[in-house]
Amino acid sequence: MEVFLMYFLFAVGLVLIIKGGDFFVDAAVWFAEVSGIPHFIVGATVVGFATSLPEILVSVIAASQGDVQMATGNAIGSVTANTGLILGVSLLFMPMAIRIREYYPKIMLLMLSIAVVWIFGISGYISVIASIVLVIIFGVFVYENIRGAKRDISVSGDTAVVEKEEVTKGVAAKKIALFVFGCAGIIIGSELLVNYGSAIAASLGVPTRIISISAVAIGTSLPELVTTISAITKKQASLSVGNILGSNIIDLTFVLPPCLLAYGKPLPVEHATLFVDLPVLLALSLLCFVPTFFTKKFARWQGVALLLGYAAYMVYTFVFH
Repeated sequence: MEVFLMYFLFAVGLVLIIKGGDFFVDAAVWFAEVSGIPHFIVGATVVGFATSLPEILVSVIAASQGDVQMATGNAIGSVTANTGLILGVSLLFMPMAIRIREYYPKIMLLMLSIAVVWIFGISGYISVIASIVLVIIFGVFVYENIRGAKRDISVSGDTAVVEKEEVTKGVAAKKIALFVFGCAGIIIGSELLVNYGSAIAASLGVPTRIISISAVAIGTSLPELVTTISAITKKQASLSVGNILGSNIIDLTFVLPPCLLAYGKPLPVEHATLFVDLPVLLALSLLCFVPTFFTKKFARWQGVALLLGYAAYMVYTFVFH
C-alpha cells in the first residue's frame, strides 16, 4: 500500500504541476494584457518565465532541502528532454525552413549557457561567479527577445499594444483564483515531485540523479510538450522551436542561480553530470543546430536522430547508472 501511495502522490505532483502551470500562464498573461503591456513584451518575458516556473520551483525546493542531485538533474535533464524528445518530435512531424538571423542569437546563447555550466562545473561546483555569468546571459536573452519583437513590429507596422478591456469583478475574481490555484498547484506539485521522486529512487535502489533527469525532468517539461503538440496540429513549427529554445535558455540560466541561493553554498556537480549528461546535451544541441546553419532548415532526419539519441541516452543511463 505504501508503494502504491508513493507512486500515486508522485503522479498527483505531475498533474498539479501541469494544470497549475496552465492556470498560472493563463492568469499571468491576462494580468499583463489588461495592464496595457504590449503583446511582444508579454510573449518575450511573462510567458517564457511562466512556462519555466515548474522547473524553477522543483529545483529550488530540492536545493533548499539539500537534494542537490534532484536540483541540478532536473535543470539539466529538462533541457535534454526538451531538445532530444520534444524538439525531436516537433522536427519529425514538422521539418521547416528558417531565417537563420532570427534563431542565431538564441542558439548562441543556449550554446554559451551549456558551455558555462560545463566549464565552471569541471571544478566540481557551480560557483557564485558561474551563477552571475548565467544571470547575465539570461538578461541578454530577455533583451534580445524584446529587441527582436520590436524589430518585427516595426517591419509589420503593428504596434501590438493591447487595448485595456473593461474588467468586471467576475472576470477579475476568476483570474485571481486561477493565479492562486495555479501557484498553489505548482508549489504543492513540486513538493510532491521532489519528495516522492527521491523516495521512488531509494525504493528502486537507483541514484536520485536518474529519477531527476528522467521522470522529474520529463514531467516538468510537459508544458513544452503540450505546446509542441498544439503547434503540430496548427502547423506552427516556428512556435514550437522558438518555445523550446527559450525554455532551454531559461532552464539553464534562471534555474541554477536560485538553487545556489536556496542551497546556501556552491552547488556540487556530479561526475556523471559532467561526463555523461552535459556531453549528451551538447551533442544533441550540435546535432540539431549545426546542420541548420548550413542548410537554413530543420530536417526530418534531425528529428529522428534526436529521438534515437535521447532514447539511447535514457537506456545507457538506466543500464549503467
